[in-house]
Amino acid sequence: MSESPNRVPTDDSKHQRAASRAPKTGKPGGKFLTFFLASEEYGLEILKVHEIIGMMPITRVPRTPHFIRGVINLRGKVIPVVDLRLKFAMDEKEETEETCIIVVQAQGVEMGIIVDKVSEVLDIAGQDIDDPPNFGPDVQTDYLLGIGKSGEKVRLLLDIDKVLSSQEVIDVRSVAVASEAASDQGN
Repeated sequence: MSESPNRVPTDDSKHQRAASRAPKTGKPGGKFLTFFLASEEYGLEILKVHEIIGMMPITRVPRTPHFIRGVINLRGKVIPVVDLRLKFAMDEKEETEETCIIVVQAQGVEMGIIVDKVSEVLDIAGQDIDDPPNFGPDVQTDYLLGIGKSGEKVRLLLDIDKVLSSQEVIDVRSVAVASEAASDQGN
């Protein structure tokens, strides 16, 4: 059955046509969990975040990279924990009541990342996300999804899948597997 050529478009088709005329930015907008490291505000795609938990005892694992703080036992599951301050070559800071662990999924690995404090969940449109600036060939910025603008503030939006290199993810995965095996042997 064919449609009449004089068919009046529904509201849905009006929105689809308007969306197709909207400028394409190349950067996906969406919801971002924002958090602080030092005085800088960062954001993570909310779909990568599993949960936010308070600090808990972290078991150090010998012979791991300095930014891997160790592992935690989260409801019976061993999860590696990365200190983002150390990964980003920032000064260490004493933990406060606001220091927390954001449990994320990165490159197929569930891990915790330690941040100074969580801020809020923001909806940032694609047109409000700029490409990261180019600092030259010696400065890597591929871990940045973009620079999110909201009001007068800018936030560094992280691509959590690229914050750790492939080798670092292998290291994190190895820590989790080795710790789980050791935990199983103890039972």
